[in-house]
Formats: sequence, structure tokens, C-alpha cells
Amino acid sequence: MPAAAKSNTIRIEQLRKSYSAGTSANPHYIIKDVDLVVKGGEFFVLLGPSGCGKSTLLNMIAGFVAKTEGRLTLDGEEIRKPGRDRAMVFQQADASLFPWLTVRENVEFGLRMKHVPKNERRDISDRYIRLAGLSGHEDKFPKALSGGMKQRVQLARVLANDPAILLMDEPFGALDAMTRRTMQNELIRIWRETHKTVIFVTHDIQEAILLGQRIGIMSVGPDSRITDIYDIPLAYPRDITAPEFNAHYAVIQSHFEE
Repeated sequence: MPAAAKSNTIRIEQLRKSYSAGTSANPHYIIKDVDLVVKGGEFFVLLGPSGCGKSTLLNMIAGFVAKTEGRLTLDGEEIRKPGRDRAMVFQQADASLFPWLTVRENVEFGLRMKHVPKNERRDISDRYIRLAGLSGHEDKFPKALSGGMKQRVQLARVLANDPAILLMDEPFGALDAMTRRTMQNELIRIWRETHKTVIFVTHDIQEAILLGQRIGIMSVGPDSRITDIYDIPLAYPRDITAPEFNAHYAVIQSHFEE
């Protein structure tokens, strides 16, 4: 790797976040003493119960939320604000799509804001529309799309802007079971083709094992932290009925039962 190339490594050391100061001697922390390293190109899953601070941590990595204490760096540079190298994919696609724009126009929106020439915009949007399985839907408006199709549009728009890191906050949580499984498989296919770094938040153990190379377990808040990290050395695509898959499930499930 050339000296000037970025490794897209995220390093978190003794990270803390407090929205309420409490007393000066005993502040109230949402997350406390989080340590983590996510390497470039990795698919990392944050797994934990609702309200444990997963989304707060993801928003801190995105630069939307400021830290209270500790270190949070990308390739050695402190993360202080949002950047084009990081992009967020939200649970509700409706909140991020423009209803007055077509699928293609939504996908090209960020490129237009960067004044990318029209022909280049079309080439880029064609690629990611095809990659996200949206071919034939280019001229439709969001109101004509299903929930799963809207998430495909959101993902294609994010990818068209070519961020190095995808931050995904329970993006399939509002989908029905069949659509969710389809989107999980599509995400793995896209990740393997694009080699992006993915940090994915979920509270679903099966989803975490289906997707992640490593899974970080967050404790119940307040003072939530990453207590354990599990390696999932299963080949993709993964079979949820395979004995090896269920063995990992049993180990992680027992962690939460304890």
C-alpha cells in the first residue's frame, strides 16, 4: 500500500458520551470506556439491546454527535464532524429520500451537489442502480416503491457518492421478514463487490451472524460499553440452518441470557 493511501481504520479508545452532566463527581454516561478497532474493508456488527447506545456510538463515528471524553480517530485523524468518507444509512428510507425526485434523481442528488457533469452522473447512477437491483425502476417516484425498494434507493444513493465507510443503523428493521432477508443478501453481495468498510447496528442475533465478520456485544445502558467481540469465520453466503451457524448463535444467545 502506498504511503499516502488510506487504510480507513477506525480506532476508538476509552470513548465516553454524556448528555447529562449529573454531578461533577458522578456524571451520567450513555456509553463509557468503549475500546474498538475496525479495519478498512471489514464488516463489523454492533449488537445489543434497544437503548444500549449503539446508535449513539454510530452517530459519533459519523461525526453527528460529539464525544465527551476519549479518542475517536479515522486513520489517526480525530473525528470532529461529518465527512464524505463516511455515509449513514438509516432505518426509515422515507426520511432520507426526496419524494419529488425519481429513483435516478435521488441516486444522482449528491453528485449534482458536487457538480459532477451530467454524462458522468448518468454512468455512476447506472452502475449503482444496477448494483442495487433497481434496473427498470429509474423513473419511479418513492411513493410507487415498496419499503425494500426504497432502502435499495437509499443504499444506491449512498454508494454513488463513493464513501469509504458505510454506517448502517438497523436499516432493515422496518421490513417484513422476506424482504429483510433479500436485503441482507443484497448488502453482502454489494459489500463484497465494493470492498467498503461497513459498521452495522442491530439487536437481532441472527442478522448479526448472517452479516458480520466480527460482532461487538454492547452491554445494557447506562454506562454501556463493548464487553465482548466474536469472530465469525463462516463463508458467505451464510446458511442460517447450518450447524456451524447455530453454534455461533447459541454462544451469543447464552451471552445475553447470562
